[in-house]
Amino acid sequence: MNLRYTPHILIFLFFSLHMVSSQLPPNQINDMTKVYDMLQNNTGTSFIWNETNKTSTPCSWKGISCNSNNSSITKVSFPLFSISSSEFLPIICQISTLESLDVSQNHLSSIPNEFITSCGGISGLKLLNFSRNKLEGFLPTFTGFGKLESLDFSHNTLSGKVELQLSGLNSLKSLNLSYNQFIGSVPTSLGKFNLLEELQLSANYFEGQFSTQIVNFGNLTLVDLSLNNLSGVIPDRLGELSKLQVLVISANNLGGAVPQSLGNIKTLTRFAANQNRFVGSIPIGLTKNLRNLDLSFNSLNGTIPQDLLSPLNLQFVDLTSNNLEGTVPGNISVNLIRLRLGQNALNGLFPSASFGSLRSLTYLELDNNQLSGPIPSELGKCKKLALLNLAQNKLSGPIPVELGDISDLQVLSLQSNNLVGEIPSNISQLNRLQMLNISWNSLTGSIPSSLSSLTNLTNLNLQGNKLSGQIPTAISNLNALLELQLGGNQLGGPIPEMPLNLQIALNLSHNLFQGPIPVGLSRLTSLEVLDLSYNRFSGQIPDILTKMGGLTRLVLSNNQLSGVVPVFGSFVSVETGGNSDLIYPSPVAPPQAAKKRRKSLVVAVVVPIACVAAIAFFTAIAISISRRYYRISDEHFHSGEKIPQSPIVQGKVLTANSIHKSNIDFAKAMVAVSEPSNVVFKTRFSTYYKAVMPSGTTYFVKKLNWSDKIFQLGSHELFGEELKNIGKLNNSNVMIPLGYLLAADSAYLLYEFAPIGTLYDVFRGSLGYSLDWASRYSIAIGVAQGLAFLHGCDTGPILLLDLSSKSILLKSQNEAQIGDIELYKVIDPSKSTGSFSAVAGSVGYIPPEYAYTMRVTMAGNVYSFGVVLLELLTGRPAVSQGTELAKSVLGSSEQHNKWDHILDSSVSKTSLNVKSQMLAVLKVALACVSVSPEGRPKMKSVLRMLLNAR
Repeated sequence: MNLRYTPHILIFLFFSLHMVSSQLPPNQINDMTKVYDMLQNNTGTSFIWNETNKTSTPCSWKGISCNSNNSSITKVSFPLFSISSSEFLPIICQISTLESLDVSQNHLSSIPNEFITSCGGISGLKLLNFSRNKLEGFLPTFTGFGKLESLDFSHNTLSGKVELQLSGLNSLKSLNLSYNQFIGSVPTSLGKFNLLEELQLSANYFEGQFSTQIVNFGNLTLVDLSLNNLSGVIPDRLGELSKLQVLVISANNLGGAVPQSLGNIKTLTRFAANQNRFVGSIPIGLTKNLRNLDLSFNSLNGTIPQDLLSPLNLQFVDLTSNNLEGTVPGNISVNLIRLRLGQNALNGLFPSASFGSLRSLTYLELDNNQLSGPIPSELGKCKKLALLNLAQNKLSGPIPVELGDISDLQVLSLQSNNLVGEIPSNISQLNRLQMLNISWNSLTGSIPSSLSSLTNLTNLNLQGNKLSGQIPTAISNLNALLELQLGGNQLGGPIPEMPLNLQIALNLSHNLFQGPIPVGLSRLTSLEVLDLSYNRFSGQIPDILTKMGGLTRLVLSNNQLSGVVPVFGSFVSVETGGNSDLIYPSPVAPPQAAKKRRKSLVVAVVVPIACVAAIAFFTAIAISISRRYYRISDEHFHSGEKIPQSPIVQGKVLTANSIHKSNIDFAKAMVAVSEPSNVVFKTRFSTYYKAVMPSGTTYFVKKLNWSDKIFQLGSHELFGEELKNIGKLNNSNVMIPLGYLLAADSAYLLYEFAPIGTLYDVFRGSLGYSLDWASRYSIAIGVAQGLAFLHGCDTGPILLLDLSSKSILLKSQNEAQIGDIELYKVIDPSKSTGSFSAVAGSVGYIPPEYAYTMRVTMAGNVYSFGVVLLELLTGRPAVSQGTELAKSVLGSSEQHNKWDHILDSSVSKTSLNVKSQMLAVLKVALACVSVSPEGRPKMKSVLRMLLNAR
């Protein structure tokens, strides 16, 4: 061979070999082609590779990763591929070079045995992720898998015990079995103890003592055992886990003392042990390395250690609802972001000097303690403070004018203290303020007119003070205001025009107002409670007040009113006692009988007139009952005028049920919608009509009014796609649309009919007091199952914009369904004329954090569900006389020996067993309405706790 050609030959051979080696082996190409065909057949129109050429190299397909020279497949990642069949899994396992397999967020219900056999032999496989599927049955036994480092089966419905199935995983570093239904003890047979780094077992049914064997896992950095049934004490040896960074053991039944040894773990940054039964004092040195500490809702006592709040790394501390006493430590870290010490027995003066340097503080909650002395002016230097809650203490002196300098403040709660002096006018500088509550103090002077510049204010509560003078006329500028509480003062003069968006309550009671009741109040068509009692109003009750469509309670007692009492709707409670000159025409009952009537199961009205008149009267009552919540326009109703409809531009039957498909007649549905007499009830965003199909089957037709600018529908096609996705859901406790019609300005959705109505309707109507505990418990379980289903949807959680008793419909007394699930997809809260919280929820169901987080969350939904539970337990509405049920019950729940007084006695006294069950459910409800979003359990855990309550 001529040596001068040798280099060229070598270069040619190198590139030739490289080209050969850069191609996938034929067996891997064949395997992926089979997978391609299987997924195409399985997923249909949603096939993820619809735009992919099957003849191209699999290395270019979405979800497939190869090594650097594309000579072998190393990773298969199929999350959100809409896969329901697992037949392709054994074929994937024939790829011997596979290192990672991710099939999370699909619809898989089982794992073939062949998959375990085949994949167990892949020597390089390091990661398996089957999270957020629909897997059932027992956890497989993993034979082989010698190099597997990460295993994730979270968010499925796997059950049984976890014992030796994982014992052969000698390389395992991360295990996540959270949100399943596993039982028995926490597994400790997990391969070689010294390799495991992350152990996540939250939201299962694990029980028994906290195992000391966990200390053998010396490399652990993350342990999450929250939302289980673990009991006993935390072993002090846990402090030997020298690499531990996160320890979460919330919502168990753990007790005893908090181990002091945890303070010795230099790497520990988060310790959450809230919602347990810990007792004793907080150990000294616990937070010297922590960034986040949550010990809320326990039974800790003693004083707060002086060093607890001082470490510079500390950012979040929550000690809410314990039995802590003594003073607030004076040495507080300048880096603290959230400090929650409410609902304890802390006393002494405010450590004023410390708060002047807390420039990062966003939440400060010291409510429901016994703190005394003045509010420190230094708080004005906390420029990032969004929430300041000092309510229900013994604070005295004036409100510091410096609070007006906290430009980010959104919630200011100073109620139930001993504050004096005038309301500082510079509070008007708080442009972001949404809730201002300084009620039940001894404030004097007039209401500053400058408050009218707080255009984001939704709740203003000044009641129970000594304020005098007139209500500023500029108060009508508060366009976002939902609640105005001015009762219990010394206000007088003319009543100005009120903000038109008032919804929760307008309370002017116990003041010095006189003269006729202003007819302008009738413009408050969304107002639910109007209280004008204990004033000097005179003259007649204006008939026009009967047109206030949202009104549920009108309190006019103890005035000087005269004339005939107008007839209000059957669902409006009118209190007029203490007005001796009022006349009560038949069939309106006098005040003494009104209470009796509201509590009776059947309203019997005997009118000695002709039969025709009697029939007309009872027909009117029936129509009134069928038009629940908000009374329908009488003009339309009495004139018989049909409601004009816009042309339909798109329509589709969504259900696959052959019976519904044959029954649904869109033409009949639109005829029903055109008749005002078919209106059954209204919710905040929609109107429900009753439509009888030619087959005789009755359906709901729900109308969404697109002309409201808060709807963000985009195009008809986009909204249609959203409805198609929702229509694919399948859960008996969720109202799923069966079909839809889209018009230029409206959307019409068809649903199965719920003959009983809504939960709100049942409690307000004739069935409310006949609901026994079995029915209430079944309703609670049904709603919990529906909400847990929505939060666990494979394509991501479906959140509820407005969960309340008005959005829960009953097919029977034991069968509940959640409605309005599509609203979250089509409503833009930013376009509301009010605040975010005015759109995201009904009054009484809105979690406190919505005032400043500006987003709907799963934790917020849990809070709303907790309020529904409290309604079922107490028989009381979510809001009564301007007081929210959740806040009232939380305040009453501090004394456990009086919990039974919270319950609806007509139900709880039927048997000891019923009372025991109701108390167990009350514990769940209190956890749901925790003031801290982080302290609320997930819905899956809520459902589990409810099932265990019986």
